[in-house]
Amino acid sequence: MRKRFSYSIAALFVIVLTACSNEQDVVTLYKQENPINLDIYIPETFTDNQQDTIKVKLTQAGEPVVDADYVHFEIWNQEGTVHYEMEQAKKEKNGLYSIRKDFNEDGLYFVQVHASNGGSIIMPQKQFVVGKLTENDVEFLDSHAKPQSGGHEGHH
Repeated sequence: MRKRFSYSIAALFVIVLTACSNEQDVVTLYKQENPINLDIYIPETFTDNQQDTIKVKLTQAGEPVVDADYVHFEIWNQEGTVHYEMEQAKKEKNGLYSIRKDFNEDGLYFVQVHASNGGSIIMPQKQFVVGKLTENDVEFLDSHAKPQSGGHEGHH
């Protein structure tokens, strides 16, 4: 009697599990994400007493994002002596956005781009060198520490 009951429970369990199996097209019932991609272009060299341009190229689904919800740049140096507050990028063409800044102080810098389009948000960060690295910059790089971003006040 117990064996028959155990088999009945097992059979019922199998039936319940097969009833819960996913349909083939269940993935189409959910919102399909379409993330944006971003490439940051830093000049190879920086000129004293002259503004240099940092650019980004935004794409989404393989196409340039020509009218993003927003593209903001935040730039600072590792030593903390230079910090450019978050600033809206200038829209160029074919998904390119840019910002022009003076980099008159040598050292290790970071740029973080805050971009959004169609509900997809991305905030990549890239480091670059202006002139020569200071001893503190070299120590920072050797320690594999993570950079401290300048300020994350509320925005957008």
